[in-house]
Amino acid sequence: MRGLWSKITRETRLRSRPVEAAILEVYVKIRRWGGQVLLAACDAEVLGKTFRDSDMVFEVKEEFYKGFKTNIDEAINLIEKSTIVNLVGSRIVKKAIERGFVHPEAVIEICGVLHAQIIKMQIKN
Repeated sequence: MRGLWSKITRETRLRSRPVEAAILEVYVKIRRWGGQVLLAACDAEVLGKTFRDSDMVFEVKEEFYKGFKTNIDEAINLIEKSTIVNLVGSRIVKKAIERGFVHPEAVIEICGVLHAQIIKMQIKN
């Protein structure tokens, strides 16, 4: 019984700890021109990294993605105000899928890192 109690109290302690800030943080950068709003967002740990998968090279460049740090929910809320969105990182892309902004079949995976793009088009009559 002591072993079971020890396991339960250890699991409770782990669940009650605050989630590490890095887990919730993403970098977002917003650019506006004309009527367009470009949102670039990436999980914090992939910023500045280069991923190579067979003949594809994907760079998560700081000059494109590094604006300010925020939590995933705030970054996802910015999608609603954007016309073009570029997302890199498993957490941010999965959250965009969960919220209905990205279709799962529209996601590519490079070295285990998810990438998605959104382009909102308005048709004027």
